[in-house]
Amino acid sequence: MNRARGKIPGPEETPKEQKEPKEPVTSDLLALITEAMPRLSKGQKQIARVILNHCESAAYMTASALGAEAGVSESTVVRFSSELGFSGYPEMQAQMRETVRVSLTSVQRVHAANHRMEEDEVLDRILTRDAENVRATLEHVDRAAFKKAVDMILGARNIYILGMRSSAVLASFMSYYFELLFDNVRLIRPAGGSEIFEHLMKVREEDVFVAISFPRYTTGIVNATEYASRRGAGVVAITDSASSPIAAHADVTLVAGSDMASFVDSLVAPLSLINAMIAYIGKKKQDEVTDTLDRLEQVWKEYHVYTK
Repeated sequence: MNRARGKIPGPEETPKEQKEPKEPVTSDLLALITEAMPRLSKGQKQIARVILNHCESAAYMTASALGAEAGVSESTVVRFSSELGFSGYPEMQAQMRETVRVSLTSVQRVHAANHRMEEDEVLDRILTRDAENVRATLEHVDRAAFKKAVDMILGARNIYILGMRSSAVLASFMSYYFELLFDNVRLIRPAGGSEIFEHLMKVREEDVFVAISFPRYTTGIVNATEYASRRGAGVVAITDSASSPIAAHADVTLVAGSDMASFVDSLVAPLSLINAMIAYIGKKKQDEVTDTLDRLEQVWKEYHVYTK
């Protein structure tokens, strides 16, 4: 039941001459290289070892720099990418960056960030990358999918929200404001074992399950999203790509850019997208929200919740 939307494209280099790939290119680049190793030339094997052992830094090298690191020529690097089935080095480099973004451990992310940034560049690079993620999300977000997600949430009997690891912050933010807008919100707090499914035991067709997940994806949220879908609930996925594992079980997928500039997950764009959802729902329920907030203001004032 995958109706997932497209991925936020990153900067691309266009090769001068497009070639037909020799064979389909797998999304698992490291596995592809390992499989190809026996047929590679001596120089190509040197390139392969650099990528396998240092993908986090190789992903941001030019073809010339990668060749120098491997002790071969730039043209050997280009032939290597062609041997793997890519149209050219830019396409292979894009796949290396995707591998870095999705698959690297936290320690490898630290090494990648340290390779890409000097100490005095950190502030500018992080804020610039976050701003680019927001801009790309605004340009490419599917407006029809956004409205469909809102309509599903507005019509839900119960709204279940789940985000795990760093995405739990996004789920908590959404839940806090949704509880001002609805009486039927259930934030599922991440837990081990079967506890997530115990919270989802009563989910059914009239409900909506909002799954929020960004790399590195967790097994728990993928399994929970599949479970909610099998139970017949409407599933809204908020993630970074149509190829995200939670998108495969979603009725609607909202894509927000989260390309990392460091080992810290970049969640500014997804937070902004969730903020837009809250504001849009608030506008659709304007009279009800105004009444709720007016009563809350009286409570806050009476119990001195905020300082003057």
